[in-house]
Amino acid sequence: MYTVSQPDPIRLEIFKNLYQFIAEQMGIVLQNTATSVNIKERLDFSCAIFESSGLLVANAPHIPVHLGSMSESVRSLINDKGDTLKPGNVYLSNNPYNGGTHLPDVTAITPVFLESSENNPCPMAHAQCPMPLFFVASRGHQADIGGITPGSMPPHSTTVEEEGILFDNFLLVEDGCFREVAVRQHLSNHIYPARNPDQNIADFKAQIAANERGGQELYKMVSQYGIETVQAYMKFVQANAEESVRKAINLLKDGSFSYEMDNGAIIKVKVKIHQESRSATIDFTGTSEQLNSNFNAPKAVTQAAVLYVFRTLVDDNIPLNAGCLNPLEIIIPVGCMLNPIYPAAVVAGNVETSQTIVDALYGALGVMAASQGTMNNFTFGNEQYQYYETICGGSGAGIDFDGTDGVHSHMTNSRLTDPEVLETRYPVLLESFSLRPDSGGKGQYSGGNGVVRRIRFLEPMTANILSGHRVIPPFGLNDGQAAIVGRNWIQRQNGIEENLDSTATVEMKPGDVFVIETPGGGGFGKVS
Repeated sequence: MYTVSQPDPIRLEIFKNLYQFIAEQMGIVLQNTATSVNIKERLDFSCAIFESSGLLVANAPHIPVHLGSMSESVRSLINDKGDTLKPGNVYLSNNPYNGGTHLPDVTAITPVFLESSENNPCPMAHAQCPMPLFFVASRGHQADIGGITPGSMPPHSTTVEEEGILFDNFLLVEDGCFREVAVRQHLSNHIYPARNPDQNIADFKAQIAANERGGQELYKMVSQYGIETVQAYMKFVQANAEESVRKAINLLKDGSFSYEMDNGAIIKVKVKIHQESRSATIDFTGTSEQLNSNFNAPKAVTQAAVLYVFRTLVDDNIPLNAGCLNPLEIIIPVGCMLNPIYPAAVVAGNVETSQTIVDALYGALGVMAASQGTMNNFTFGNEQYQYYETICGGSGAGIDFDGTDGVHSHMTNSRLTDPEVLETRYPVLLESFSLRPDSGGKGQYSGGNGVVRRIRFLEPMTANILSGHRVIPPFGLNDGQAAIVGRNWIQRQNGIEENLDSTATVEMKPGDVFVIETPGGGGFGKVS
């Protein structure tokens, strides 16, 4: 029998790619079967596979803020339902205080048991295989999950209840049967119910299908290589990622950074490198206390941002996984805005504060100027339509490279809806979408430019903007110049212009144009 004690380098490469391939296959199924523009067109979803204890093994190159935090959701399920998990069940979770990010990001988690045939889900008696061998999970951003504004990204929420419906390890599929009645009741039984439950359910079913594909591919792998080998290489892949991060840490120096946000909140981070153990301590002590606004970032989001930064410092081609976190000690004081206490509002923490954390970390490490530092979250809708998009901007310059114009950077990796699809599905006109010249900071290496996006409304709608860096410019580094701040404004049909704050809710009438000018990225090094 083939036993594994040391990884074979060739097999390590094979399994590394196989695990990632499975997650990519899940993503293809999710995109193909989803109905919402958010998932099908904008690709605002992520898929990943986990080992039996819920630690991340591999993911597809989807959304970093999802991927670094999904493991917390899986481990929460194990802690909560570990004794009752069984084949044929799927669970749903979006609880920001249990591994979630914000309420629109809903995760479907499927435990995977060893399976010998379709008709025999578990080849041994259930008592003999009480714990799954793997978990597969898919997280998708719902176009609406309830809350006080259409699109479930309210600019001015102060509690998590105002942001929508909370699922906490909710049993979505039981013994292979989809619990539609229970799901519909859950979506409607709320002070601010979901506006389009049919669309929610269609997307949940797409997530179930994606997870099913993940399970099938894992069975194939097990039947080809054997369970011992597959599980052993899951550990080896994580150990390989850990070693890669330790090598990257070896090249770093201590540093600290303080970064203010438009709302006056401050993120402080201190990075201490321990050369002898090739490890690092990342300490957020001194960061602002929990906020009354929704810019609080759940602990899982903060960890995801740290994981992302240290993964990007690795040159090797490794999947983002739990091994990357082993060399890192992360200190986040309880009750600060990066580790808030229920029922704090969090909808912007996931999309805005996460970006600030990343830029502050790059600033502390001295490797890269700030990117636009915002996702420019734009939602609009009414009872009939709900739409959400994030808008690109400039990325920051680094030690030996210029920033990039008009890209989704760092914690987001979605794309924008094609104009034809946007205008077919919603009563709006994309009037123009262009680069914003000279918005990037100058330097030896210059930051990338932001964009200008103009959307004309053809029906009355509520529009919301949740953004940052409309007051505080994205910083330059090593004497590089800061970028130009963004701007949100409305051009009414009668010609009147209305300037908006970083966060705003506004009623749009037919003929009104919502204009979003996104920030550039900061420059790096002195202009010669």
